[in-house]
Amino acid sequence: MTVKIAVLVSGRGSNLQAIMDSIQKGYIKNATVNVVISNKANAYALERARNHGIDAVFLDPGEYDRDEYDRAILNVLSQYDIDLLLLAGYFRLLGNEIIIAYRNRIMNIHPSLLPAFKGLHAQKQAFEYGVKVAGCTVHFVDEGLDSGPIIIQKCVPVLTGDTEETLTARILEQEHVIYPEAVRLFTEGKLKIEGRNVVTGN
Repeated sequence: MTVKIAVLVSGRGSNLQAIMDSIQKGYIKNATVNVVISNKANAYALERARNHGIDAVFLDPGEYDRDEYDRAILNVLSQYDIDLLLLAGYFRLLGNEIIIAYRNRIMNIHPSLLPAFKGLHAQKQAFEYGVKVAGCTVHFVDEGLDSGPIIIQKCVPVLTGDTEETLTARILEQEHVIYPEAVRLFTEGKLKIEGRNVVTGN
């Protein structure tokens, strides 16, 4: 069975690119990205999708109230019979209706070692706090902010002379490694949620 994937984006889409490349190279098998949806008309991620022959959909938040917007997303997901929903630099909170419909089938990538430094500008938060180790996390999405069960984390040391920008760039490199890995594990049926723990196995 082929796992049909949709990706929600707001910006450049570098994690989207990493996932599309991993599918194209055969690292992620039995999966396709079927549609990319953005709340920003000029998101470069939409162009990346089109360059790969993937349907790119802009949904204008200004045309809907909050609940209607989530239903518009659900309508697109239904049209494409989506199995797995990925957030890749998507700067809106999902409503409960989507989370309930895709319970344990929504993933997000966050540029910190959760539960530390939730929300926006996580790299800046970590850098200004003075941590010695930063990193990134792939997690399932629940009703809270960056609070769902953790799938994979990767540590990124803070080096002498680092700036927020250099640290952010090194974290992003690791995001491009662990997000495709999490998707691969999902598509191979190797992720099992037990309470707050995500167990990787056969």
